[in-house]
Amino acid sequence: MDPLRHLKFSVATLIIIIGCGTFGYFLIEGWTLFDSLYMTVITLATVGFREVHDLSDQGKVFTIILIISGTGIIAYVLGSLIQFMVEGQLLKLLGRKKLQTQVSKLNNHYIVCGFGRIGHLVCREFSAKPIPFVIVEKDPHMIERIEREGFWYVEGDATDDDTLLEAGIKRAKGLVTAVTSDTDNVYITLTARGLNPSLFILSRAGEEGSEKKLLRAGASKVISPYTIGAYRMAQAVLRPSVVDFIEIATGRESVELQLEEIQVAERSELVGKNLVNAGIRQSMGIIIVGINQPDGHMIFNPSPATAIVSGAILITLGERPAINQLEKIAFGQGA
Repeated sequence: MDPLRHLKFSVATLIIIIGCGTFGYFLIEGWTLFDSLYMTVITLATVGFREVHDLSDQGKVFTIILIISGTGIIAYVLGSLIQFMVEGQLLKLLGRKKLQTQVSKLNNHYIVCGFGRIGHLVCREFSAKPIPFVIVEKDPHMIERIEREGFWYVEGDATDDDTLLEAGIKRAKGLVTAVTSDTDNVYITLTARGLNPSLFILSRAGEEGSEKKLLRAGASKVISPYTIGAYRMAQAVLRPSVVDFIEIATGRESVELQLEEIQVAERSELVGKNLVNAGIRQSMGIIIVGINQPDGHMIFNPSPATAIVSGAILITLGERPAINQLEKIAFGQGA
């Protein structure tokens, strides 16, 4: 049994025996509830004080039974308390309370369901960005790994409404379900979509045919790691230079070149300008590969006369310091 549950059980048992002793003296001796409680406490504590009132024979028998059973229970409670303290469960409980407070303050964040190989890599990328996120995991061994990594988490089943609510799904921007079971991914997607209809949900598909089920369940986008992996391996043979370029541009370890997307805020000075007037290429050396318009229309290799509108997402290619500078301008924070 978990030490915390063990302690809770022993304390509950102690409360029950005190209650039984109090009502026992109340019924047998006809004392007041306070006198009965006092007699029960000094009896269980074995402090040796005299009786509150003279005991009848039935009361003496009841006292003997109470001493025999109560002494063992008190020893059990003390043992549980020592175990709880020695194993550091108190500190762990305080840390868990602090974690819950931190998670409850999250807003516009992402929820990652499952901390397996895929979930772990997703969390590493989110952390490197950085993007606020919280992990939902039920495996105790994975929880220990998450704690070592220093990530925020909620322990529980992601298919359960209460668990997702504790992870702040009502305030979340998106959810990534990356557990190994396609059935669980479908249930998680259904639950998440029901709790937050506007949520962006990215689901992992493992088996062939699962993609359609996940989309019907409410997934915004479905990714199959095996399909992507197979395609990437084929392209590494057929188009090795292209693959090398993509790895350089999208790898977070690369400092020379980064492929990034930047959304233009309404207050940004870029709004209303075209690509030439904005000076993105000339002053920052950043190439605009594409522009995803607010209506979802994607413009590939936009012309210099293409206007920048509020809400557009710029697909950029350039060095990380220059991209950071453009992000500030696009967010309306100045250069």
